[in-house]
Amino acid sequence: MKLIDRLFSKKPKLADESFVNPITTDLHSHLLPGIDDGVQTIEESLDVLKHLSSLGYKKVITTPHIMGDYYQNSAHNILPLLEEIKSALLTENIPIELHASAEYMVDDALLEKIDSGNILPFGRNHVLIEMPFMEPSPNLTEIIFALRINGYTPVLAHPERYVYFGMNPKKYHELWDTELLFQVNINSLIGYYSPQVQKAAEYLIEHKMVSMLGSDTHGMRHMPVLEDSIKSLNYQHICSLPLLNNSL
Repeated sequence: MKLIDRLFSKKPKLADESFVNPITTDLHSHLLPGIDDGVQTIEESLDVLKHLSSLGYKKVITTPHIMGDYYQNSAHNILPLLEEIKSALLTENIPIELHASAEYMVDDALLEKIDSGNILPFGRNHVLIEMPFMEPSPNLTEIIFALRINGYTPVLAHPERYVYFGMNPKKYHELWDTELLFQVNINSLIGYYSPQVQKAAEYLIEHKMVSMLGSDTHGMRHMPVLEDSIKSLNYQHICSLPLLNNSL
């Protein structure tokens, strides 16, 4: 039996049946078609947004990747696509308020974007940043500082997925103490990425080091997992924290 099959042969611990999902704004998804590793067609984008609406979401802040020479997205292609999907949402009568920002890789190219003001923030000038999964970005501290002095509030995407942090939880506390915000992926709560990632997410919940939640949805394949995650006891626990989602 494959690892993923073994993982999902065990049902996650379920929340109380009376629990009602309080989160109505999703942060972190890849729903602009054809510009990164997320949805590739407008039809799939609409299918995902329709499904998110059925789960109680009223607002979605989608965040296509921007990283060096690999995903060279910017406001020039993100915003026109946003308007196209928003128009389609109206046509299809899907009750979702859609916004677009980006998920920025912490690299040298990001420093150039910050210096030139070429940043698409969300909420109250928040900026979602990510790092490679195998090793931390050497200029993380420099990027955080550059964002702050330019008036932005950095948010670290899925810190629980960085194995090098999970193996050294002290790093979570060091970053949290600098007032860096943490965005946890909902599907991490039931071990979708790995049991180790789930444990790291549970550690962050236990120590109240979670600022925001995100589906990190890349397509319809994530919808069944998201439904299971929202029904989990870990999700109920994380929603007891002072999350910022609904204020974005």
